[in-house]
Amino acid sequence: MSDTPNAAEVAAPHRYTAALAADIEARWQDFWDANGTYEAPNPAGELAGDPEIVARPKKFIMDMFPYPSGAGLHVGHPLGYIATDVYARYHRMTGHNVLHTLGFDAFGLPAEQYAVQTGTHPRVSTEANIDNMKLQLRRLGLGHDKRRSFATIEPEYYKWTQWIFLQIFNSWYDEEAKKARPISELVARFESGEREVPGGRAWSELSAAERADVLSGHRLAYASDAPVNWCPGLGTVLANEEVTSDGRSERGNFPVFKSKLRQWNMRITAYADRLIDDLDALDWPEAIKLQQRNWIGRSEGARVDFEVSDGSQAKITVFTTRPDTLFGATYMVLAPEHDLIDSIVPAAWPEGTKDVWTGGAKTPAEAVAAYRKQAQSKTDVERQTEGKDKTGVFTGAHARNPLTGQDVPVFVGDYVLMGYGTGAIMAVPGQDERDWEFASAFELPIVRTVQPPEGWEGEAFTGQGPAINSAGDEIDLNGMPVDEAKRTVIAHLTERGIGEGTVNFRLRDWLFSRQRYWGEPFPIVYDEDGVAHALPESMLPLELPEVEDYSPRTFEPDDADTSPETPLSRNEDWVNVELDLGDGVKRYRRETNTMPNWAGSCWYELRYLDPHNDEHLVSAEAEQYWMGPREGMPHGGVDLYVGGAEHAVLHLLYARFWSKVLFDLGHVSSAEPFHKLYNQGMIQAYVYRDARGIAVPAAEVEERDGAYYYNGEKVSRLLGKMGKSLKNAVTPDEICSEYGADTLRLYEMAMGPLDVSRPWDTRAVVGQYRLLQRLWRNVVDENTGEVTVVDAEPDEATLRALHKAIDGVGQDMANLRFNTAIAKVTELNNFVTKLSEVPRSVAERMVLLIAALAPHIAEELWRKLGHETSVVHAGFPVADPAYLVDESVTCVVQIKGKVKARLEVPPSISEEELERTALADPAVVAALDGAGIRKVIVRAPKLVNIVPA
Repeated sequence: MSDTPNAAEVAAPHRYTAALAADIEARWQDFWDANGTYEAPNPAGELAGDPEIVARPKKFIMDMFPYPSGAGLHVGHPLGYIATDVYARYHRMTGHNVLHTLGFDAFGLPAEQYAVQTGTHPRVSTEANIDNMKLQLRRLGLGHDKRRSFATIEPEYYKWTQWIFLQIFNSWYDEEAKKARPISELVARFESGEREVPGGRAWSELSAAERADVLSGHRLAYASDAPVNWCPGLGTVLANEEVTSDGRSERGNFPVFKSKLRQWNMRITAYADRLIDDLDALDWPEAIKLQQRNWIGRSEGARVDFEVSDGSQAKITVFTTRPDTLFGATYMVLAPEHDLIDSIVPAAWPEGTKDVWTGGAKTPAEAVAAYRKQAQSKTDVERQTEGKDKTGVFTGAHARNPLTGQDVPVFVGDYVLMGYGTGAIMAVPGQDERDWEFASAFELPIVRTVQPPEGWEGEAFTGQGPAINSAGDEIDLNGMPVDEAKRTVIAHLTERGIGEGTVNFRLRDWLFSRQRYWGEPFPIVYDEDGVAHALPESMLPLELPEVEDYSPRTFEPDDADTSPETPLSRNEDWVNVELDLGDGVKRYRRETNTMPNWAGSCWYELRYLDPHNDEHLVSAEAEQYWMGPREGMPHGGVDLYVGGAEHAVLHLLYARFWSKVLFDLGHVSSAEPFHKLYNQGMIQAYVYRDARGIAVPAAEVEERDGAYYYNGEKVSRLLGKMGKSLKNAVTPDEICSEYGADTLRLYEMAMGPLDVSRPWDTRAVVGQYRLLQRLWRNVVDENTGEVTVVDAEPDEATLRALHKAIDGVGQDMANLRFNTAIAKVTELNNFVTKLSEVPRSVAERMVLLIAALAPHIAEELWRKLGHETSVVHAGFPVADPAYLVDESVTCVVQIKGKVKARLEVPPSISEEELERTALADPAVVAALDGAGIRKVIVRAPKLVNIVPA
């Protein structure tokens, strides 16, 4: 838009234009900052002397943590931020003490990769990105309490991230109490003999390293040698949730391999039951709840021990959901990563080994090693979806079926994963399709244990039926239905001490190490025996040191035979330190991994409550006030949390886990972080591609006769994401310059329901711009700038239009239906535009109705209407019920289904009176023309249907 005023603007110098909007918006943003308009007082200190505020209901409204990208915002990014701002503003106007702020999730891979490419320290680029994003967000007029904002990279913040890690490290999960408890209580039980030490020795007889190993098996944060997702292309390991369904890294799309490394883990599996059960009380979309339930994957079944038949007394433990089929277990399969494989593989093939079992190898060890290497190159998805071509190799070992007493061969097969159950299965080919395929390929016996229906011609039968071929010396299941057979087998296994009924979960412990630089350092050091020691709280924060080389060592993406090398490990002066941890100065080695980028977002809702507390994670008063349990929120939490559905099993699951640990340890009163979750949709944009498939600038595409052209060449159009790489991004700065921030806010809220995706159309923005221009003209003379409202009382029609709008907008705002709220405001504004004079009482309430949606123009008009206080804390209008009932309604009269008359009748008219009125109407009398009437159907007050004889 040109800076030169056009003729209309010169003729009407006080017209609402982009230039006037820019002036209004900048002035009011400065006013809000200077006056702390959006500062939400806490219950202790600030609120202690203000009983009026203490008495208000509270509302804690949050957006998902933004990551400050160097590309800045496009118009799709602030959709959720504007929505929460509107919702927060509405609740301030309805008398709530509202906490609404925004921080920045600033550790992670993007900043580090930029640092590697440019040599710029990640902190420098990240802080510059944050500053830019703050400017863009400020221009939108977002009502954030800026005192509470922070970035996760600030040492004052990650001090407490490290502190929480130590709470988790120094805790264990007490299965009897079903909660986390301090590790010191477990140590006391070992010391007193109340709890037996594994191996039978006394606690006092164990060395420090042995004690550490025992405790590591119980700690909620522990280091272990375990199968991990190794991504050579990124030079780091990844959590299961960071690996895509096709076995590649979520970030960068590199291949991911299984490798065994020593890494930090979080024992989130201890909370699996609670993480599922507590979903019931949360106000979340059912689709997100289902994703979490499926990811956690609770299955009921039995644990069964198969004794290895080599005299070693080693046992292979399996989990099965079908213990009733145990008589049909004719072989076993271990995942290639299973710990037991090396110890059970014999030196030579046993007698009777089939050629098809050996893979052509001379010895079992050679066969297993070759197969493991082959399996390492496959993703979990590939291992699970290879169809009928199952692969595997015989270990040379056998194990004894505990019910039949028969020795069954033990194989290694990559269709078995360590990520589920125990990493070992009892194979029942008669009742499992994958087992049938494997048994067929390797010439293994197949025994049916469930009777298929008559005429069954399939292979494995996975349905219900009576048990068959399931009788032994001690137990007979034949004829039993599946459920009875399960119960009987579990009772028998338990009695013999070779198994028990149990629940298994798909969820694996959370891999918590990253081989990166730009992350929170672990507050852990190791002594000369390799024992991990927690740093005392007085040494926190452990700050991230300066390094010259930010990059981890990366490898060829397909090179699975590699291992991590971290940037911090190259900083010898930082890694090797002398510390006094309470028993004199000793030499230690620091942990050189860093925490994953999810760490800082696991608890940030708590820091918003009390961001400058140096003594505590959060004050008890602030946490209880803003997040504590209350009616309808038994687990407490944030009142409204808005963000994308893509975080269902990443951030949301992790944050719930941390919240529960902190709750168990008494640090917070809320067992859940987010009570109500709302997933906003996405703003999409058209992507235009040339004949080569290359995206071309959307702003330079021309439409002609239904086709699209760029530089004269025809291009294709497809609706997709908005982004810089797709050359279709529109920045909020552009729209604010062209129309003003209030217009952008209204357009984004008016595009459609908040929870659905919608296409961006810059040409349609002008509709909301015109709404604001009409609103301005209803209050202000465009020529003089004077307020034109009158002090006359509105007539009844105006009152009805006003109060219906108040009622409808209020309901819509409370339920996040901002598009329909805007439609009602527009309807009222259009009604008022037709009045010869605008009553002051109507104008003021119109301004209040739009204040949450378009706050800048509302502040300006509110001040022009004579109010000295900010509209932000003005009361939302209250509808008068007397004006919500229609004075009359239109009743349609039909004869033979065709409309013959329309009657204006009272809404309370009875069916009898409506029938008499309809039959007496002249148009109806003429249409009947003396014909008799067979039936009259009345649906008061809106329909009368007459059926002639």
